[in-house]
Amino acid sequence: MVLGLCAALTAAVLYGVASILQAVGARKVPTSGGFEVGLVSRLLHQPAFLAALGTTMFGFLFHLIAVRSLPLFLAQTGIAVSLVVTALLAVRLFGDRLSPIEWTAVAGVVVGLVLLSASAGDAGTKRASHWLTVSLFAILLAMAILGFTASRYQGIVATAGLGLLGGLGYAIVGISSRLLPDFAPLDLLRSPATYSLGLGGGLAFLLYSLALQRGSAIAATTPLISTQTVTPAVVGVLLLGDQVRPGWWPGACIGFAITAASAIVLVRFEGARDVQHEEVIPPVPARAGSGELVTDRDTE
Repeated sequence: MVLGLCAALTAAVLYGVASILQAVGARKVPTSGGFEVGLVSRLLHQPAFLAALGTTMFGFLFHLIAVRSLPLFLAQTGIAVSLVVTALLAVRLFGDRLSPIEWTAVAGVVVGLVLLSASAGDAGTKRASHWLTVSLFAILLAMAILGFTASRYQGIVATAGLGLLGGLGYAIVGISSRLLPDFAPLDLLRSPATYSLGLGGGLAFLLYSLALQRGSAIAATTPLISTQTVTPAVVGVLLLGDQVRPGWWPGACIGFAITAASAIVLVRFEGARDVQHEEVIPPVPARAGSGELVTDRDTE
């Protein structure tokens, strides 16, 4: 278990760094009105975005070790520490300011991890049923449709919605990683989990990039972390045989409650700060012939 937890925390640090790099790269690309054909190409021309992609893939190697050796509720909550890394880097690099309540919420993520670590039993050994496999691909299709709709809007709601959908994609990555067979090449090619993992990761990365274009790194990352933590945890316990230590169910539930409440606090206060920022910075008159209002952010 120690090896798996260390792998989860290492992945969390790498994912947190990748979130900031992804935010830097995404914000240098003009905000899109949806899934534009050239969006991916423009993002891939940003060095910071390429660095984020490489860091994410490197982090996934440690993530894979964690989800194969720990119950998903512990592995995914370990990954949630990346929210703390993202918050600290956002303060340092973007000038975001966390209130005392938000700092308490960041600490809550750590407390939740400690409780879940103490509560964790053995990782389950069950594999996917046919309907679970079909459900994963159905969810991916629904994510694409909802993501296309949300990407046509701006503001905190669109940011949080796209972040949540991105988190669902990463949740599918975590679940699919557990469902993978032994790593023989032919077995991997034949496994539906290989393809749900790849599609989930690619779609999540794109949706998260769209979220980062529309709001702060914390506003986009908090719902992403919450969804990618809770969803696999529930699936692991109910469907894949993950175990909680006898007598530790209250500790596990409290750990999840603290983590979820901390995430909600961060999203709520980040959204309020975005509104205040928009009130302080008035729109700049439209450029001649553009027909659009331009904010100070656009002129940076």
